[in-house]
Amino acid sequence: MYSIKGKKYPCCTSVTMGIIGGKWKTVILFYLIEGKLRYSELRKKMGTVTERTLSLQLQQLQDDGVIKREVFSTKPPLKVEYSLTEFGKTLIPILESIAQWGDFVVENYADKEQTA
Repeated sequence: MYSIKGKKYPCCTSVTMGIIGGKWKTVILFYLIEGKLRYSELRKKMGTVTERTLSLQLQQLQDDGVIKREVFSTKPPLKVEYSLTEFGKTLIPILESIAQWGDFVVENYADKEQTA
C-alpha cells in the first residue's frame, strides 16, 4: 500500500492513474506540453468539455502539484494561465507514449466511417 498526500493506493499504477486518470486530465496535460495556456484556450481546444468539469480537473491537477495556475491582475481583464510544474513535466514521456498508442489504435482499429 502506498500513501500520497493522504490518499491510499494499492500499487504504483494506481498512483499514476490517481493523478492523471479520467477522461480529461491527460488531455489537459497533453495540451500543456506545448506551454502555458489560458483557461479559454484550453476550453476551445477540448471542445466538448463543460466549464464545470474543466475547472474541477484543473483544480485536481493543481492540488496534486502537476500544474500551476498563475493569475495576472496588473490590469483588467484578469488573465489566468496554466502550465506544467517541474513535477508535471516528468509526465511528458508518459503522455507522449499514451498519444502514440492512441495514434496506433486509430490507424489500425478505428471504424472506417469515423476516420474519414
